[in-house]
Amino acid sequence: MPAAMTILDPERSHTFAVWLASKGLIPMDKGGDPEILNTTVFGLPFPNPIGLAAGFDKHGQAVDGMLKAGFGFVEIGSVTPLPQAGNAKPRVFRLMEDYAVINRYGFNSDGHQAVQSRLEQQYQTRGHPPGILGINLGKNKTSDAVEDYVKGVQCFSGWGDYLVINVSSPNTPGLRSLQGRQQLEKLVDKVLEVRASLPIDKQHPLLVKIAPDLTDDDKQDIAAVVTRQKGGVDGIIVTNTTVARPETLKSVNKKETGGLSGKPLTEMSTRTVSDMYKLTGGKLPIIGVGGISTGKDAYDKIKAGASLVQLYTALCFEGTPIVKKIKRELAELVRNDGFNSVEEAVGIDHVKQS
Repeated sequence: MPAAMTILDPERSHTFAVWLASKGLIPMDKGGDPEILNTTVFGLPFPNPIGLAAGFDKHGQAVDGMLKAGFGFVEIGSVTPLPQAGNAKPRVFRLMEDYAVINRYGFNSDGHQAVQSRLEQQYQTRGHPPGILGINLGKNKTSDAVEDYVKGVQCFSGWGDYLVINVSSPNTPGLRSLQGRQQLEKLVDKVLEVRASLPIDKQHPLLVKIAPDLTDDDKQDIAAVVTRQKGGVDGIIVTNTTVARPETLKSVNKKETGGLSGKPLTEMSTRTVSDMYKLTGGKLPIIGVGGISTGKDAYDKIKAGASLVQLYTALCFEGTPIVKKIKRELAELVRNDGFNSVEEAVGIDHVKQS
């Protein structure tokens, strides 16, 4: 467990970890990636399929540091058009006994202009980051959602390798209602229209991030929108944090409001990955997120249909060395099952069932 966890409160610990990564003061993975973990998704070459989920580096301060720590890709954000402070503190809570975290940050963000300027300065200093960069877009608390996501696509096209429309945070009022069929269709149509108006080299893959707290009808509606022949998105991220509170939770902090992440989310998110893979016919790349702390957790999501996976909460408990451990365990599992590449294992559970 990182020493800062025993000294600092959760938010200070988070801020300190980002600062350390921004200065390159965290353990680096100098071993490189096993060739068996190399994969191509969205036409982009990923050195390995283990990514850093949005929420850790909200303001684009630590991209290089986290890539050098061994992640195959890093997703920053969520970034909102205007700067906003987010919800009142305290707003992050550790559930030590449950290997979990509850947060209600509420899209605290430096805003588009500040984050874009930060990325521009970094690009001028060292060029494109040494890996794949995703930018997760959010909306301001009281503004129009469609307009805010359009602004995000306009602002960050050309600065990341893929963009994410985050409609699944539980901490912004009304945000999750955008996952409804009509609302999502309207939003997707507009952002795709804006992307199509940009120069071809700035038309990045566009993904939608969804919640784990969805009914079967919700999932069917989302699948229908994202796979439309008329024009859908390029991928989905499954899932964000959950508002559910499993009966197995032991920590006194389980009563806090906000999104629950970590171990209690593992099975729920993997099940949602599997459901969305089925509903989309395996035609749309999925990034699986939720409760990943071992190579097996990552492999389970890949076999359920995820082409890539992301983690965040496990870092809070074990620090960046966990990335190297997960990659080593995942490579061994893929190899032991007779695959030549991790790509061959994507969705294999569905092949076995049929």
